[in-house]
Amino acid sequence: MTTPPYLSPGDKAGIVSTAKRCEAIEIEYGLATLKSWGLEPVVGKNAFNEYGFLAGTDDERLADLQQMLDDENIKAIFFTKGGYGTLRIIDRIDWTKFRQHPKWLVGYSDITLLHSHVHNLGIETLHAVMLQGYTKSTPESLDSIRKVLFGETLSYEIPAEPENRTGEAVEGILVGGNLSMLYAAIGSDSEIDTAGKILFIEDIDEYLYHYDRMLISLKRAGKFNNLKAVIVGNMIDIKNSTLPFGKNDREITLEHFDCPVYFNIPSGHIPDNRALVMGRNISLIPGRYSLKISFISRPML
Repeated sequence: MTTPPYLSPGDKAGIVSTAKRCEAIEIEYGLATLKSWGLEPVVGKNAFNEYGFLAGTDDERLADLQQMLDDENIKAIFFTKGGYGTLRIIDRIDWTKFRQHPKWLVGYSDITLLHSHVHNLGIETLHAVMLQGYTKSTPESLDSIRKVLFGETLSYEIPAEPENRTGEAVEGILVGGNLSMLYAAIGSDSEIDTAGKILFIEDIDEYLYHYDRMLISLKRAGKFNNLKAVIVGNMIDIKNSTLPFGKNDREITLEHFDCPVYFNIPSGHIPDNRALVMGRNISLIPGRYSLKISFISRPML
């Protein structure tokens, strides 16, 4: 896997809306945070457009993203919001210049589609909170983004959960993201590659039967074969429908995986949404009371 160049003060950061519409005031704090890191935000001309639910038409959202991908002066791209919309434009993206000059893509949720697609191009990406969410993020969440982008070491020590299926210490490449988006990408060029890797999943606002269906669909597609481990982020509002499903989300999760599974990773739709470097080799060291996750640093290109 290729690591994009780490950032330095004075670098330009592109700001793009590929999904749900966003108002300028919603990312003021996010832009101020980037500036405090010494970055120069460059906001896409269509970033605050509105087209129904979306931040502009497909053409407008694609144009902003393509421009930022192609501009060699833009060293990282931050996404304003998730929701839905990236799926509508991904097949029209030209990755030629991005592959020649990789840069950090920073986002999560709907941006999982880009993480998965770019992983298949052999380039690392950063699963982290959107700019709109910076106002509600913990200091630890925001600092984890800065650490990755500026080449600092990153590790987490997470309290052990009683439902964890613990195994031996393991090392492998991290992949994954929002479960709904991984499910949506099955059968496409953006389909997740999990073979011999460590899978991360998180989601929000799903019925338990649909959560089960998404896992089964990925399992049937062979995505759970030969996994080294699974780390599960925060599953928010995964609930029963009118009829009880009979199992909770953790019970469902354990049913579908044969490998070690670790719950309550601080990443997902929560204020303490820690950055995860997708495509990077990580180590998982389980202990009696905690799980240590370490990201194995790579040299700058």
